[in-house]
Amino acid sequence: METRVAVMSIILENRDAAEKLNGLLHEYGEYIIGRMGIPYRKRGINLIAVALDAPQDTIAALAGKIGALPGVRVKTAYSGVISKE
Repeated sequence: METRVAVMSIILENRDAAEKLNGLLHEYGEYIIGRMGIPYRKRGINLIAVALDAPQDTIAALAGKIGALPGVRVKTAYSGVISKE
C-alpha cells in the first residue's frame, strides 16, 4: 500500500462542530503523525494543523468529511514523499 505524507489545515469557525471534528480525527487516529491546535480567541476561531501519513484516498476521505461539517474549512498539502508499506 502506498502512503503519502500530508498536512491538513483546518479552520474551525463553528464551535458546535468541534465534537464531530474531534470524533473524525479520532476515527483516523492511526494515520495521524501529530496535531496542533491554536485557539484564536480574538477572532473566535480555532486553527488546527494535522500531519498525516496515509493512503491518498484516506486523506481525501477525511478532508471531505471534515469539509462537510458546518463552519469548518479544510485544505490539504501533499508532500512528494511516497512510501510503499
